[in-house]
Amino acid sequence: MSKRTLILIITGIALLISLFFIVPMANVYFKGKKTSINNKEVEIIVKKNTNLSVLANQLSDAKIIDDKDAFIAVGEYKALNEEKIAAGKYLIKPNTSFKNMLNGFTKNSKGNGNAEVEVEVTFNNCTSIEDICGKVSKCIDIDSARLNKYIRNPKNWQKWGIEMTYEQLPSIFIPNTYKMFYDTNEDLFVNRMVSEFKEFWTSDRKSKLTSIGLKSPTDAVTLASIVYSEQNVNSDEWPIIAGLYLNRIKQGIKLQSDPTFKFCWGDKLKGVERLLNKHRDIECAYNTYKINGLPPGPICLPSPKVVDAVLNRANVDFIYMCAKPDYSGRHNFAVSGVEHAKNADDFQKWLAAELRKKNGR
Repeated sequence: MSKRTLILIITGIALLISLFFIVPMANVYFKGKKTSINNKEVEIIVKKNTNLSVLANQLSDAKIIDDKDAFIAVGEYKALNEEKIAAGKYLIKPNTSFKNMLNGFTKNSKGNGNAEVEVEVTFNNCTSIEDICGKVSKCIDIDSARLNKYIRNPKNWQKWGIEMTYEQLPSIFIPNTYKMFYDTNEDLFVNRMVSEFKEFWTSDRKSKLTSIGLKSPTDAVTLASIVYSEQNVNSDEWPIIAGLYLNRIKQGIKLQSDPTFKFCWGDKLKGVERLLNKHRDIECAYNTYKINGLPPGPICLPSPKVVDAVLNRANVDFIYMCAKPDYSGRHNFAVSGVEHAKNADDFQKWLAAELRKKNGR
């Protein structure tokens, strides 16, 4: 075999080998250049343990891609599997290339997708841990029952130095809208809540806490929950109501707050137009007609503004309050029992008249 022939054979083999690698690479390259077909930004949520086939179907159903085979081919070339595709929320812009899209879904060193964006987690208007868990589970990929079980376990709070009863724990969760990744787990979620709680309770707020005669942040949140339950329309009354209840605590008078006994009944009093003494007679640790001082924990999750209203309570002498005989949602406040009795009588007469009008009597 001549030297020239040998060179031609080697060159041919090299060419075949090159074509073996180059053609597939070129094929993948051009498939990776294909772009999304959406003409506006589209939001998608990728669940845990999603593989390339499932992801391609999801993108196709969302009218983002029109060539699932090409998308999967590029992903397989990148060796993307369930472990490398990050769960989370993604915003796919128009004309995004398959290559960039797949790079965005790829899990990075922090465990998030390279293009993953945060979701909004909101849990306002809650009255219990169960309520919180239910609302949070609608925002991030956490099962509500699993989160509730996690919160109920005292050992999970020890690492953050939180020593509270289960009834007190709602005070940790400050209602607001938070930015988190969709695949935030129970531990990360609670850790974030503890951080927000500790950040809120500055030395200044703790100092005010002591000055108004309360012992802990939980006490302030519990009182704030009662204040808000009494008045959720006219915020200017919050400091006054807080001052009134603090006067009662200081003087050893039962708080006698209607929202607390209503809390004991749960949903059973919904639709009841007129509350009776038998409703107030329920034996319950939260019923401030029965117990002295504050209940075991909050009866709802008040906003930070209500907590601050408690810490900056009005310097008043009032120890009684009664709804005004109108639809303003405001209250008449009183220092003496005689004055309060008159206010209560006026309100009951007005209420009875309004009920007669409603019932056509």
